[in-house]
Amino acid sequence: MQNQLFQQAKDAVNRLMNRGNGNFAEADKQAAQEAIQSAYTNATAEEQKALQELETQLKQQNELK
Repeated sequence: MQNQLFQQAKDAVNRLMNRGNGNFAEADKQAAQEAIQSAYTNATAEEQKALQELETQLKQQNELK
């Protein structure tokens, strides 16, 4: 069974990254970060590694602004 919170976190980050203009609402970034944090609760070791990578992507995107 796949961790639904993990999938939601991936989807939230992908939605942000796929917006070509880079203009993200602060609420969208916050929602993605919260989804990642929620997903850690029941994440496997492999999912936790992927979640760390998603967090890195968000941080890099914030720095590019």
